[in-house]
Amino acid sequence: MEQPKHRSVLRLKLGARYYSAKRKFKWIKIKKHFAKQRENSSLNYTFSTHKTPLIRKLKDVDMWLQYNKINNLKIAVEKIDGIVLKPGEVFSFWYLIGKPNKRKGYLPGMVLRNGTFAAATGGGLCQLSNLIFWLSIHTPLTIVERHRHVYDVFPDSNRTQPFGSGATVFYPHGDLMIKNDTNDTFQLKVKVGENYLQGEWLVSSKPKYRFEIVEKNHEMKSEFWGGFTRHNELYQRIYDENNELIDEKLIIKNDAVMTYSPFLEK
Repeated sequence: MEQPKHRSVLRLKLGARYYSAKRKFKWIKIKKHFAKQRENSSLNYTFSTHKTPLIRKLKDVDMWLQYNKINNLKIAVEKIDGIVLKPGEVFSFWYLIGKPNKRKGYLPGMVLRNGTFAAATGGGLCQLSNLIFWLSIHTPLTIVERHRHVYDVFPDSNRTQPFGSGATVFYPHGDLMIKNDTNDTFQLKVKVGENYLQGEWLVSSKPKYRFEIVEKNHEMKSEFWGGFTRHNELYQRIYDENNELIDEKLIIKNDAVMTYSPFLEK
């Protein structure tokens, strides 16, 4: 894996403007296919469910960033809780939530940027996109767009999911988009609880299959340019109603530059 290239502040700003304009043009083209309808009542069946802790102690990260994150999650959740994804429709994270700014009540939260972390308005929403992505790969829904960080910034701490199983988002051009290619209607339910961010995909008919994610070929490597990189592959396994494995396919291949040494010092 090659060493990441350093780009100037000007290059980053110009790139952000270019890709932002490109993204908004794409939204205009496919706007009619986006899921927009929200329902308070819930569909009858649960396809996948998951929860993640709201507070995690991370090395050198001030806790006020985590508390601000909870505020930001509550605002964003109000925009997508109950969203209905009909056959042929596309769920777009940013199209539904919009730009996270101070006017809407968003506070500075933690964001990962260029191999480190910083405070930015609306920071912390990646926990929501991570949750939705993890829920979605446990269903027959199709991932249209998903991004992950180039850097692995924090060592594993009480990790319950495989490395690289999330989906980072950055407004507006780094989106999470999910399409319903099935004949059933799905509904996303998300909630900021007391200690956890909770979510589930509900569905209109009883699920006939069960989905499982397994990690393979995980490794950490020392690169010729002096750094370390991390790699793995995530596979989706599909089981029928008799719990028989009927399919297994590669869905994610992760490569990231580590910003910490993976080996213990003497």
